[in-house]
Amino acid sequence: MKTFIKISAGIIAAFIFNIILGKLFFSPAPLFNFFSLVIIYFALARGEILGACLGTFCGLIHDAFSLGVFGFSGLSKTITGFLAGYISILIDVSSPLRIFIFIFILIFIELILWFFLYSFVFSERPHIGGGWIFFQPLATAFLGVFLFRFFRKFKIANP
Repeated sequence: MKTFIKISAGIIAAFIFNIILGKLFFSPAPLFNFFSLVIIYFALARGEILGACLGTFCGLIHDAFSLGVFGFSGLSKTITGFLAGYISILIDVSSPLRIFIFIFILIFIELILWFFLYSFVFSERPHIGGGWIFFQPLATAFLGVFLFRFFRKFKIANP
């Protein structure tokens, strides 16, 4: 029950930050991927099954409030959650440099998968928000390192 409450709080916080930053900095391409940070954080602690299920849920929430096709983010975040949980079992990602590289690669893979799905369904190019979307893996990785260390240091929402 505690894990469910922590996950729900993480999803709600990600949703609120998406809304607030979307209103403050109007851009069709968000710079931070908060839902993916929640997915990666809990997948690191609980494994690939929870990561995949949480990825599906968060992706569908993200799709419900976006203007794109319903399911693109759901599929790409499902794969991100599964990979985060599976790879974290195989390698140690506890140091800040490793977690930065880990988050960067996962967000990059998610972005490429999303672009592939979009181009497969539509004949037009995806909306890249003036190129800001290409900085999303880097910005999200920096934010993730900071947040993960903060949460672990103060034992906030430690899964």
